[in-house]
Amino acid sequence: MRSNDARSLTKSAQSELRRRTLTAIDKGMTRIEAAKVFGVSYSVIGKWQRRRRAGGRAALTEDRRGRPTGQTRLAPWQAAVIVNLITDRTPDQLKLPFVLWTRQAVRELIRERFELSLSIWTVGRHLRRWGFTPQKPVRRAWERDDAAVRRWLKVEYPHLRRQAKAAKAEIHWGDEMGLRSDHQAGRSYSPKGQTPVIAGTGQRFGCNIISTVTNRGTLRFMVFKHRFTTAVFIEFLTRLVRSAPGKVFLIVDGHPVHKSAAARRWLNREENREKISLFILPSYSPDLNPDEVLNNDVKQNAVGRCRARNQQDLIADVRGYLRSTQKRPDIVSNYFQAPSVRYAAT
Repeated sequence: MRSNDARSLTKSAQSELRRRTLTAIDKGMTRIEAAKVFGVSYSVIGKWQRRRRAGGRAALTEDRRGRPTGQTRLAPWQAAVIVNLITDRTPDQLKLPFVLWTRQAVRELIRERFELSLSIWTVGRHLRRWGFTPQKPVRRAWERDDAAVRRWLKVEYPHLRRQAKAAKAEIHWGDEMGLRSDHQAGRSYSPKGQTPVIAGTGQRFGCNIISTVTNRGTLRFMVFKHRFTTAVFIEFLTRLVRSAPGKVFLIVDGHPVHKSAAARRWLNREENREKISLFILPSYSPDLNPDEVLNNDVKQNAVGRCRARNQQDLIADVRGYLRSTQKRPDIVSNYFQAPSVRYAAT
């Protein structure tokens, strides 16, 4: 038997239908029988019963139908304003009590700008529709000089690349990194509520690496135990120029060792000037260096997902991983496809 469409009834008639149907069920009629007698669907009776349990008999009264009065959704121009603000500004720049653009922060921004109150879930749907996803932010130092970064990208590096081409030199990007035995990376599946336990030594030990990469897939590295000093840097430079087929243009950050007097003296020796030139990246700009991508790879895969028992094991793991990567120039070249360093891929 088909149920009648009660939506054509008046509000009072609908309320009376609900009341009579549930009264009949309370007196012993089954839901199937009530659905046939009153011409409604079996499932809607269950919905009415749940409403009555949650809010009493008053919950059976029909609410006003149609769209609520007042503005309840963002207009297209308002959505465009919000998208521009959360793209170009941070919450604290807009005097909001948040550090990150969370759903709550965006909700508060909408409320302040347009006096419009949206639910957290509605804000989340808007963000997905606008192409926003939750991501881990990149840390950036206050001291970073954005003008210097723009000058590097638009002027200095293109000029350096032309110099390298004229000199038939190979551009290497270099960096140093310390590794610790207690570094943890990645996640492990486990039953809900049961944090997985990974066995490992309680002792702390580490090692350091210095490396360079090129966009053609060349990787050079040196693993060492002691502190990074000028002597270590010069030893690595000696090895680097010895293995290079031509002149090397080495780009590094502003670490004091790179700019030390002893390093400058070594670089300015006549026999070395023809083999290598050193260039310094803008300050506080590690994201411009493709070798940082290698560093993250090593931390995640050579250290974070292995469990070295002592320093010798750690060094062996790191050196083995770097050697296997060294044999895969395609992997090294892919480091230059990260968005922040793609400018150096050619």
